[in-house]
Amino acid sequence: MAQILSTTRERIQAQGFCGLDDEIYAQINYPLRISPAICMTWAAVGTALASPIILWVLTPFAALGAILPGHPFDVLYTYGLRHVFGTPPLPRYPIRRRFACFVATIMLVAAAWGFQTGVPMLGYVVGWSLVAAAFVNVSTGFCIPSFIVRIFFGKVVCK
Repeated sequence: MAQILSTTRERIQAQGFCGLDDEIYAQINYPLRISPAICMTWAAVGTALASPIILWVLTPFAALGAILPGHPFDVLYTYGLRHVFGTPPLPRYPIRRRFACFVATIMLVAAAWGFQTGVPMLGYVVGWSLVAAAFVNVSTGFCIPSFIVRIFFGKVVCK
């Protein structure tokens, strides 16, 4: 049976993933970070190159993560990696996880618009802020948008 730290479980639950046993939490901890890692890398390239095109192309993927019960980039795990590692599928995205994708979508639009309209400082500030927030999630599992929701609506209480 896989072990999981209480901090790790709480960070996953803060994104709205409730009702799972510790073994499942341990198995999905890193796979939940794949989509943010891809978005982070893509946004970093677009921001470093000050490319509105690269950021605009990423935007629909982030938006679909906010709308759908899972992120489009999760297919890499769902149809590939999970079979290699013998781990379970990712659960449906709860509202707090989808909210994080929504925030990323807004930030991508702002950064792309800034670069496209000749306001590169906006593009750089918003773009690198998105990359930094995604880096925090990818490296620690802590989701800044979920934390912001917690401030306004309280902690997720899993039964």
